[in-house]
Amino acid sequence: MEFALLGWPDDSHRLRLDYERFAYAGKFVMTSTGKAVVGDDGVVAAAAFDADHTDADTLCIRYITVRQDRQGERFGAELLRFVRGRAVQRGYDRVTIGVNNPFSYQAAYRAGFCFSGEERGLGELALEWPGDRDPVQYRAGLDLFRDRDLSEAEASFLAEKRDADPPAVVPAPA
Repeated sequence: MEFALLGWPDDSHRLRLDYERFAYAGKFVMTSTGKAVVGDDGVVAAAAFDADHTDADTLCIRYITVRQDRQGERFGAELLRFVRGRAVQRGYDRVTIGVNNPFSYQAAYRAGFCFSGEERGLGELALEWPGDRDPVQYRAGLDLFRDRDLSEAEASFLAEKRDADPPAVVPAPA
């Protein structure tokens, strides 16, 4: 599996993804965000990010998408960990992401992010790195998803995680 940083926001990089295979594909055509990808047989997952508009020391991951046929293989978590590492190398003290479903929430936790306790936008939970990996805080974020209209897969996933501790953090990609 290869990880690549395609560019920072100032590099004005475009990434064209197949809209039938990737959620948010149109967001990656914008040149105002940095891009990173992971792949083996073409792009498997992509992330778009830029600096927080109110805090220059914080990088915001705006979008992350995993190709539909490769979801559930932890590529989202690994790519988030990769972007987080590159942000730290570039001098960022903090990295944030907003997630809108329990699977993305779990992937962000696997990448070392933690629920901040805040909700934002249209049903997004705010996660941050570094953060508090307290199990009570982790479960509090999962509980917020339980009040939503869920797919059968999401409801089943949340039932499995009712008393769970945060997942282990994936190793940093080489």
